[in-house]
Amino acid sequence: MDLDGTIRATAEHGYLDVQTRPERRNAVKVLLFFDIGGSMDPHIKVVEELFSAARSEFKHLEHFYFHNCLYEGVWRDNARRWNAQTPTWDVLHTYGSDYKCIFVGDASMSPYEIAYRGGANEHWNEEAGQVWLERARDQWTNHLWINPVPERLWGYTQSIGMIRDIFGADRMVPMTLEGIERGMKALG
Repeated sequence: MDLDGTIRATAEHGYLDVQTRPERRNAVKVLLFFDIGGSMDPHIKVVEELFSAARSEFKHLEHFYFHNCLYEGVWRDNARRWNAQTPTWDVLHTYGSDYKCIFVGDASMSPYEIAYRGGANEHWNEEAGQVWLERARDQWTNHLWINPVPERLWGYTQSIGMIRDIFGADRMVPMTLEGIERGMKALG
C-alpha cells in the first residue's frame, strides 16, 4: 500500500482512494543447485519449502539439479533424464559472476565421487567432482553450500569435510534459520 499516495488521492478526491505500489522484488541474481535422490530423499520437504520461498523472493532465480556432486552435466528437471542433461560448461558460461551461487545438498557421498575421475556412482565422470566444484566456486565467488544435515553431525562424514575444504568452512551452513542467516551474511 502507498500510504502517502492514498492520503494525497483521498484529499484530492474527497473520498477514500486507496493507492498501491507494485511489490518490490529482490534484484539479486541467484543460481541454485539442488542435490536430489539417494541420501537427500529424507530432506525433500524442507528443500521444497526453501525453493518455494526463494522462488517468490528473487526476480532473477535459476535452478538446476545434480546428484551427489557437480559433474559435467546438470538437469533442469528433477527427473534427471540423461537425454535432458544441460552441460555444466554451458551453465558456467551462461550465468555471470554477478550471480550468487547456492548449492543445497547433504554432501554425503563416497569420497571417490569428489576426488577421482570415474568415482561417480551413476556414470563414468571424466573429471573429478572437485574439479567441477572448484570451477563453480571460481566462477561465482559469492557461493554457499546449505546442508540439511545437522551441523553437529558434519564431522562424522568425510565427504562433508571435503566439500567444506573446497568451498571454505564459512561457506557451508546448516539448513536452519540461524544457518541461512549466517550464509546470507557470507554471501554479502
